[in-house]
Amino acid sequence: MSFAVIRTGGKQYSVESGDTLRVPSIDAKAGDKVELEALVTGDGKSTKIESGKVQATVVSHGRGEKIIVFKKKRRKQYKRKQGHRQGYTEIKIEKI
Repeated sequence: MSFAVIRTGGKQYSVESGDTLRVPSIDAKAGDKVELEALVTGDGKSTKIESGKVQATVVSHGRGEKIIVFKKKRRKQYKRKQGHRQGYTEIKIEKI
């Protein structure tokens, strides 16, 4: 059971081989192989704090749930309503 902590899109994820996860959009087509930077790797008994590579396959791209951004200033008749959907890329971890 090997694991790694990877960084992509300004966030960190703990992953194992075979995991599927959603990360902020990556500029690659579905089916492409990508290499991600591993900050920490381990095998269950020992942990190494050194950089490495994690190979992953891009499964699909999509957009997340809609969130509402609402701004208001009281007593000033100021209201702004805006929606937002964050893009994501779904990846499958192949090899650590």
